[in-house]
Amino acid sequence: MPSRVLYSLVVLIWGTTWYAIKFQLGVVAPEISLVYRFSIAAICLFVYARIVGSPMRLSRREHGFVALQGATLFGLNYWLTYLSTQHLTSGLVAVMFTSIIFFNLVNSRLIFGTLVDRRMLVAAVAGMLGVALLYLPELRAAAGDRAVVKGCLLALTATYIASLGNMAAMRNTGSGMAVVTVNAYGMAYGAAILALIASVRGTPVVFDASWPYIVSLLYLSLAGTSLAFGLYLALLKKIGPPRAAYTSVMFPVIALGVSTIFEGYRWSLTALIGLAVLLAGNALALSRRARQSAT
Repeated sequence: MPSRVLYSLVVLIWGTTWYAIKFQLGVVAPEISLVYRFSIAAICLFVYARIVGSPMRLSRREHGFVALQGATLFGLNYWLTYLSTQHLTSGLVAVMFTSIIFFNLVNSRLIFGTLVDRRMLVAAVAGMLGVALLYLPELRAAAGDRAVVKGCLLALTATYIASLGNMAAMRNTGSGMAVVTVNAYGMAYGAAILALIASVRGTPVVFDASWPYIVSLLYLSLAGTSLAFGLYLALLKKIGPPRAAYTSVMFPVIALGVSTIFEGYRWSLTALIGLAVLLAGNALALSRRARQSAT
């Protein structure tokens, strides 16, 4: 599948999960909802792997690296992000998460020796600025709020852990392991780690039987996790962590589009300028010269 198609599908799916997550909050604790989400996704992927004949036997060393990916990309990252939403608005979380582009640039250089592309740096700055302009009203409203500092630290920590998960995923798929195998085991490990966190915290295990919760859980598990992460790891392998991470600054565009349809969001001039800046950065990140420098 072409890189641009992979990229577009990842942005489209993960951009719509923001709205679905709203129906997961309330009755069930975040870590329990995440255990449900990744357990369902892992089961589906194990079944799919069996159907397509994907090799499922891994060595101890390979299990160790896949567990690392599960802990960082599917476990701690999501848990800390959910915790940050208790102190930050979704817009602020989005702005914080765009820093994964910079983290991926640095970690790719430190771990894999990948040269830092100046065009990607400019694109990263444009992306972060664009997202900030999209959510400028929320940023202004949060100024001076002490809880925001705690939320930002949680969100940045979650984002850095996600970047480490990107590096582990790059190593795992680059070593020849099948994407579906890596994701199936990784999500199982992630669910186990989240279950351990819930146990240590004494989180009650409950379930919300309402249709909004069930439907959103299934969408997040099947599309937002099983399918989207498979597409993302394939994209990661094709174009590398720095450029693949640029999908993170495009999620808010889709999220605001969904909000426009279902929640009556109204676009301001500042938001439109932010969108233009963001799209310019996106074009720069995916330009032919950027692709050539990444290979």
